[in-house]
Amino acid sequence: MRPNKRLGQHFLADLNILGRIADALDPKPGETVIEVGPGHGSLTEVLLARGAKVIAIEKDRGLAEELGTRNAERGTAGLTVVPGDALDVDWHVLVPRSDFRVPRFKIVGNIPYNITSPLIEKALTPPLPERIVFLMQLEVARRIAAPPGSKTYGGLSIGVQAQCRVEQLFTVLPGSFRPPPKVKSAVVRLTPLDEPLVRPEEVAALRAFVTACFSRRRKQLHNAVPGATAAGLTALGFDPTARPETLAPQDFVRLLRWSQQL
Repeated sequence: MRPNKRLGQHFLADLNILGRIADALDPKPGETVIEVGPGHGSLTEVLLARGAKVIAIEKDRGLAEELGTRNAERGTAGLTVVPGDALDVDWHVLVPRSDFRVPRFKIVGNIPYNITSPLIEKALTPPLPERIVFLMQLEVARRIAAPPGSKTYGGLSIGVQAQCRVEQLFTVLPGSFRPPPKVKSAVVRLTPLDEPLVRPEEVAALRAFVTACFSRRRKQLHNAVPGATAAGLTALGFDPTARPETLAPQDFVRLLRWSQQL
């Protein structure tokens, strides 16, 4: 089937890269893996060969049918194809309940560039997986992994880093895809922290709070933090003249909790 431009389809065709993605995910035999956007099933085949039980969510119904038909002909018991939009499907309903007792499911995907942020947000909805490996646009990968003070550091960096250890593993050139995209890509691994900086019920509030702070990115902290005063920030241990992009994720969590009491 020809790639659907409307769905942002760029199929990964490099066997070496597919193997490296599987290595980054490190699926164990019998482990459940949710694959977002399997396409023609190139990565799916690699995961199945390593003994994973793959739940493949594919929005393109033609591709979903193709993958299901090929699986039926092959008789593989380890693959479940779910037709539908990954943003609409309830991923957790698909995972065996026993896998929630100890996080034993993982998430992987070559994800469309235009919906990277909402897919990451969905992947980080509790109960959290053991590991997430996404192939995404290099520019977005750099934003997610950016340290405080860098030009690309912002709300996305803070929201993800407050919940996960972020690793930008390697770059993938356009020639590895069919058709080649116009930009470079990167593989990012997210490992949920044993003790996230934010509680599940605080995630949405942190996202809104950081967005508000960064909407005033060039302002000093006492003007960027809603409701804050220079005296209050000083008492909390912050320099009121600092700029938001210099603060670490844990600092934003502290500020959020403090601002909620103002």
